[in-house]
Amino acid sequence: MNLQSELNNASLFQNLELLANQVVEGFISGIHKSPFHGFSAEFAEHKIYNVGESTKHIDWKLFAKTDKLYTKRYEEETNLRCHMILDSSASMYYPEVKNLSLGNLNKIGFGVLAIAALMNILKRQRDAVGLSVYSDSYNFYAPEKGSERHHQMLLAKLSELSQETKPAQQTETYTYLHQIAENIKRRSLIFLFTDMFQTAADDEKIFEALRHLKYNKHEVVLFHLLDRSTEYHFNFDNTPKRFLDVETGEYIDLYSSNIKEAYERSVTAYFEDLKQKCIQYKIKYVEVDVKGDFSKILNTYLVERHKFV
Repeated sequence: MNLQSELNNASLFQNLELLANQVVEGFISGIHKSPFHGFSAEFAEHKIYNVGESTKHIDWKLFAKTDKLYTKRYEEETNLRCHMILDSSASMYYPEVKNLSLGNLNKIGFGVLAIAALMNILKRQRDAVGLSVYSDSYNFYAPEKGSERHHQMLLAKLSELSQETKPAQQTETYTYLHQIAENIKRRSLIFLFTDMFQTAADDEKIFEALRHLKYNKHEVVLFHLLDRSTEYHFNFDNTPKRFLDVETGEYIDLYSSNIKEAYERSVTAYFEDLKQKCIQYKIKYVEVDVKGDFSKILNTYLVERHKFV
């Protein structure tokens, strides 16, 4: 069975671990053709043996199979703590998707699978990972750990989120980022997955909260998730449509072509402002189209991990 058919058959991410592993394995195989070729060994549960190192931890069984020398990695080699933050408010469930698959993801589905893929890599590295989920409340927190039980618990929570049918309508990102910052005591690499749509739209408050995360010398990456075709370019059929704000209930009836140009100018200006604020506060900003692949997420991880350690 090929990757696409496996993903399509894994309705609603019921086998999220399999999907994450498939995404990561596909990415690793592509590393050899990319500028990140030198990082490929970073994903292994073994590392290449270097002449002069102790032979104590050489995996001789693997040598018998591959005719190459590798040393085993151990728990004490853990040197990274990573905390994932996921916005699970109603706007993240756009566009409406009946059966999630690799080629048919909404924002929450993309965020869930991206986090699961990153967890897969961190698990291979024996690194610790934590998870926070918020919407109208700070509804889930798990500290950074590296155990298998912890990993499975986080996967179960992510799967649950992908299947939610009545997500919370309100969003107060800035409120819960402050609370999350209070929970993360030790220096960590922090990935925030959000569409930046707020019920109370005050970007200055959001960046104040992000600065709180930076206070303890955390490295922060903002993954800005969007359906670029519709949410950026406003590509809709030119027929009368009702556009509904799922978080406030407000709506407007119009022809998309009548406002497309003005909408795109406004959104472009908003995105540029976000990027400039991130530069100002030394937060890495990554715009991610949920109709694309996961390479931007995983490449960003590679670069940030290399800088972090």
